[in-house]
Amino acid sequence: MAGAAGNSYMSMATPNDVKNYTNDVGQIQWAQVPLNAALDKLKSSREGLTSDEAEKRLAEYGPNKLPEEKVNKLTLFLGFMWNPLSWAMEVAAVLSIVLLDYADFALILFLLLLNACIGYLEEVQAGDAVSALMGQLAPEAKVFRDGEIKNIPADLLVPGDVLRVRLGDVIPADLKFLEGDAIKVDQSSLTGESLPVTKNEGDEGYSGSVVKQGEIEAVVTSTGVNTFLGRAAEKIASADAHGRLQMVLTTVGNFCMVSILFWCVVELLVQMAGRTSQNPCVIVTDGCLGVANILVLIVGGIPVAMPTVLSVTLAIGSSALAKENAIVTRLTCIEEMASMEVLCSDKTGTLTLNQLSVDMDNLIPYNNFTAGDILKYGALSARTENNEAIDVVPQLVPGQGHDVGGVHSAALHAVRPHDEAHDCQAEG
Repeated sequence: MAGAAGNSYMSMATPNDVKNYTNDVGQIQWAQVPLNAALDKLKSSREGLTSDEAEKRLAEYGPNKLPEEKVNKLTLFLGFMWNPLSWAMEVAAVLSIVLLDYADFALILFLLLLNACIGYLEEVQAGDAVSALMGQLAPEAKVFRDGEIKNIPADLLVPGDVLRVRLGDVIPADLKFLEGDAIKVDQSSLTGESLPVTKNEGDEGYSGSVVKQGEIEAVVTSTGVNTFLGRAAEKIASADAHGRLQMVLTTVGNFCMVSILFWCVVELLVQMAGRTSQNPCVIVTDGCLGVANILVLIVGGIPVAMPTVLSVTLAIGSSALAKENAIVTRLTCIEEMASMEVLCSDKTGTLTLNQLSVDMDNLIPYNNFTAGDILKYGALSARTENNEAIDVVPQLVPGQGHDVGGVHSAALHAVRPHDEAHDCQAEG
């Protein structure tokens, strides 16, 4: 069966399994696809792929990593000079050279470069939010290739690969779990769930989540940008960079450009109407101030210091946020955050630490038990190696291991595994 993914592939799905499990945007809902049908769609088997088939799929699907968009630094720097206000300032700088007005030229050029430098430096220091997400991907994976387990770089995984994940592993791609015991997965960074989620045969695992308990084999369903994590990163990378402040600046710049162009035309018409045989010029000569007046209109009609003042102000705000370990992807997002009315945010691990605690004020004992009794028996029923919610209790009770408060935990039995209820046999 090791070569089942090659030319000798044999369908493992029944006719009733072959259905169209896609959502409105054409994405396959792998959690709803029966296991045999999933293997059939992926043209794989429980023994994994051959090396030859994996190479073909790697060429077809690409590496299992988020795409890195390489931006030319010079292009990035010049981009901060490409807006209506900068265009008008650049025209004014050219006219200053024509009129040999070097003082105005130097001032305008200084303001242009200062504004571009501030924006460029902030862009470089902020980094890319996608790079932060890429750090969550696992560097290696234990995969079945040619009938044996191999450790390969995670970026070489392809759909149809069968791999093994265990306690502590970062899931390197979107998976569908095969037969085996249930495992617990921490996917709080992706879904906001505060507790590890139990995953059984046929369930889906997301790239970037962490295995907290157990060991199981799984088949890769999606890699790279097609994973749950990859789609989230792609949305961040493709987010509209033109915020409200930038739109206002563009509107102001367009208004200034249109107004300046209108009055420049009026100035030229006045100069042409005033031409005489003694003063036939429109261009600057002795007694002809046409271009000089146009320069005055351009420089006077443009708020040349406004972009610089805004950039400096936003840079100060960005620096303050950076001290609080906030990632500022662009300067204008500071103004957008200040003007927003509703913030939708993930709670677990973002607004909270994703660490459970016991609220002693809400610890209400019943019958003849005390709050100390509840904590003691809870600690006896906990096994810190299981990574369960109750495992926070032993930190509050004196004792070590199975001995708490003079009582020894002899045996621990699961009464209702579905809600983690236990029966503890204690001695002491």
